[in-house]
Amino acid sequence: MDMPSATLLIRRFQAHEWPAYRAIRLRSLGDAPDAFGSTLAAEQAYPDDTWSGRLARSEVSGIDCPLAAELDGQLVGLAWAKVDGDDPLLVNLFQMWVAPEARGRRVAAALLDAAIAWARGRGARAMRLGVECGNAAALALYERAGFRDAGVREPMRPGSELVEQRMVLELAP
Repeated sequence: MDMPSATLLIRRFQAHEWPAYRAIRLRSLGDAPDAFGSTLAAEQAYPDDTWSGRLARSEVSGIDCPLAAELDGQLVGLAWAKVDGDDPLLVNLFQMWVAPEARGRRVAAALLDAAIAWARGRGARAMRLGVECGNAAALALYERAGFRDAGVREPMRPGSELVEQRMVLELAP
């Protein structure tokens, strides 16, 4: 018997959705604590106005693209693309995460494709990200999309023994 196909939607978070954004961001930090530069404890301590302000600013900044992934109407992933503060032709990718129940269903690839399309659409020449060196699934995803090792290794966060690998995707024509 064939399984019905799931409906995947990648879209931008809207400012009024900050509670949902907060919930999935905290879920991501709890599920994959070794994948991010921040920690669950640090972000749980943020007041509501930090969360609401983050999304409100993203709607008007012109340099932020917070992405939500919905599978059959359920929020199952996020990613945040942001123009680099020092180089307007470089876009950084942060907060990339897909819920365990949605993994293996091309959600991560769709989020990544949407972030890359946004970067290209604004004329960026490259996209950069950091990934924990032991995260084989994430490394494979980024390599399939054309990202290459930038040769930079650094701690994931102060005091951490985890090492982040920087990767870059050239976007220039």
